[in-house]
Amino acid sequence: MSAFLADFLNAARLLTRLPLPAAEASRSPGRSARAYPLVGLLIGALAALAFTIFEGLELGTWLAGFLTLGVTILLTGALHEDGLADTADGFGGGGDREAKLAILRDSRIGTYGVLALGLSLALRGLALGLLGELELAAAALVAAHALSRGLLPVLMVFQPLARADGLAVAAGRSLGGDAWAALALGAVIAWAALSFGAALLALVLGLIAVFGLGRLAERQIGGYTGDVLGALQQALEILVLLVVVALA
Repeated sequence: MSAFLADFLNAARLLTRLPLPAAEASRSPGRSARAYPLVGLLIGALAALAFTIFEGLELGTWLAGFLTLGVTILLTGALHEDGLADTADGFGGGGDREAKLAILRDSRIGTYGVLALGLSLALRGLALGLLGELELAAAALVAAHALSRGLLPVLMVFQPLARADGLAVAAGRSLGGDAWAALALGAVIAWAALSFGAALLALVLGLIAVFGLGRLAERQIGGYTGDVLGALQQALEILVLLVVVALA
């Protein structure tokens, strides 16, 4: 239990801006991937609480949804949004592998990045607005944040690193057993929050998205980076929310 708590603290300090205590530095960073869905559960629960508060203030479902997105962005420091924007710019604007990797590392945002961010925010905000019902929206937030992060280690197992340094290298390569543990934990949380059918559909589509983006990243830059993982999290979060909307 103490080892898993250390993994959770390491994962939370990597994926959020929450002021949590540091875990023992001697543990392998890659092992913390098994705790990613629990970090997602925490973010989703805080997002659900924020949505409940905004709804209680009678701001309306649509405004509550977009304000909740602002809360999640503050919680994560826009880590995943930054990855999405960089990935869109790199894959869309780079001519070869080296140019794409250089764009991924560039802090400036381009046209592809702006469009990707706008689409991500619009889809997530509209999905929460369409759900309407408070309990369903809260459950969707928990499931989306937990399952999207539970699927990330799968990509980290099956795809090589695109470069020898960067955030993905610092995070460590996920071991197979830890990746499957993260996947199972994320799926269980989604199942607890949603119906079995919705959780299963989201899981299947999520796995397809993981392998699809993984192959794209391998063709574009030879593997994955921290930015690619951020883009994947955004895509998976949107996917889960849209599944819930479709089945509501």
